[in-house]
Amino acid sequence: MLRIRGALIAALVAAALPGCKIIKTPTAEEKAQAAAKDAFDPNAKVEAIWQSQAVPYFEKRAGELKDVAALAASSPDQAGEKYGNPRKQASSPWTYAVKFSGKVVAADTQSRAATLDVDADGDGKADAKVQIGPALRGTALRDTLDFVNFNEFKNQIEWAQFGKAFNEKANKAFLSAVPRDGLVGKTVTVFGAFPVPGAGQLPLVTPSELTVGQ
Repeated sequence: MLRIRGALIAALVAAALPGCKIIKTPTAEEKAQAAAKDAFDPNAKVEAIWQSQAVPYFEKRAGELKDVAALAASSPDQAGEKYGNPRKQASSPWTYAVKFSGKVVAADTQSRAATLDVDADGDGKADAKVQIGPALRGTALRDTLDFVNFNEFKNQIEWAQFGKAFNEKANKAFLSAVPRDGLVGKTVTVFGAFPVPGAGQLPLVTPSELTVGQ
């Protein structure tokens, strides 16, 4: 009887073995590679949409500086609906897509946060301050787009990294080629975005496109 029972147990174990699966414990290197593969890459995400979606969006959405600034001053919400991102978080400030050409009347290029003061209406006074970097303040480019959403990101850190990546892309794409000397008196053409300016301050424009002429 014991011999029969032992043979039966052995048969059952043998039958079960083919169905067993040995799971290999990943090495530290394999874990690191998997984590890197799944890691959020804000620069790659911006690169994927920059030329195909972001640049055309600003070209289509942007209003003339004088029109955007006037409406933003009288009715920020109405200006946001027309020139901004109506799908933004309710608590976020408005940013506006804008375009203009004008003469550079002042240039601060000694700082890493370099800017140009631009006269867009020909009266000799600056109407906008344009960031030319390499350090760009704010996340106006990200915030003006209506096809990106905070809820698509894991957390506030990823959202912030995504906003910074737009600034880095603008630097890489065209701002790094802007000369730092002899800019006063030159004409610039700009597409970009700016947040609601403080009282008495010029709109601070982050460009999505900028060209320097004569």
